[in-house]
Amino acid sequence: MLEATARLVPGVLGCGLSAGDESFSAGRLEYPQWTRPADWNGQGVPPILLSGDHKAIERWRRAASLRLTRALRPDLLQAHPLTDEEQALLASAAEDDSPSRT
Repeated sequence: MLEATARLVPGVLGCGLSAGDESFSAGRLEYPQWTRPADWNGQGVPPILLSGDHKAIERWRRAASLRLTRALRPDLLQAHPLTDEEQALLASAAEDDSPSRT
């Protein structure tokens, strides 16, 4: 409880923007996170996260956050409905994740 309260005090976090990127900060669950090694027990880091493309990584994180929220906490989406931008992001992410037909 103390840590949760202290984080709200200006200057407690090293970067003031850090709290804005945490779970529930915008009515969404946080995106999955990985550390080393890149493959552990068959769970591999998505290639996009290893790409170095910061815009693509941010887009992936936002889409993953929305997918998790939709799957695990649909009540949050009722309280904080998806924006048009978020709906478009989910739709394009679904297309990116689907197997290509050749």
